[in-house]
Amino acid sequence: MNPATTVPPPRRLRADAARNQQRIIAAARQLFAERGLEITLDDVAEKAGVGVGTVYRRFANKKALVAEVFEQNLLDFAEASEAALHNPDPWLGVVEFFEYACRHLAPNRGFGSVMLELKQEMDRFKQVLDNRIKPTTLAIVARAREAGVLAPGIEGGDFFSLIHMIASFADFASGVRPDAWERYVAIALNGVRSDSTPRRPLTVAPLTPAEVDQAKTSTCEARRRWPIQDGQPQPATQ
Repeated sequence: MNPATTVPPPRRLRADAARNQQRIIAAARQLFAERGLEITLDDVAEKAGVGVGTVYRRFANKKALVAEVFEQNLLDFAEASEAALHNPDPWLGVVEFFEYACRHLAPNRGFGSVMLELKQEMDRFKQVLDNRIKPTTLAIVARAREAGVLAPGIEGGDFFSLIHMIASFADFASGVRPDAWERYVAIALNGVRSDSTPRRPLTVAPLTPAEVDQAKTSTCEARRRWPIQDGQPQPATQ
């Protein structure tokens, strides 16, 4: 009979290595949010204040770092969703969840593209998505519906769609009016609320025709480049 084999636990990082890893992840989160997936590992190293070799020791390539950042964002989203579910006011719970999702997805130029770029890594994220975020969102919506604060027919899937719609618009307008997406959070919430729920004021103005034209130009230029590269951004083939 062969002795049972055991898998050793993963080695804990030294304190300095752990600090460097957290600095790298924090720098990457900020850069991905500000500039999207076109940044390089050199950019991350400079922002984190470490050598690029330190980044490569922790992450084999940019895709691995993107996956780590995306997972951290998902975990934060799950915690925020669970906090919204415990808001004693069902409507404010909806608002808290929806505003958090839009505020952290809409201005984040990298987050919204990751699901398309990391198809092979999606199994890594499914536990958080399927076991925490999706059921919590459905519970938030069901509680609000039972309380009579949502318009008839509104379902959990509507909120996922609205969040991605607002994120797409935010990316479109980011080079012209970075705050323009906030207007559509208020419009969306006004659209899903019941007649008895107070309407939210529209405090952000819409894009002007000139701003729309400028945003179109910026979007077309951005789409000429591939999103994830370990080196410099590459132009799309003609």
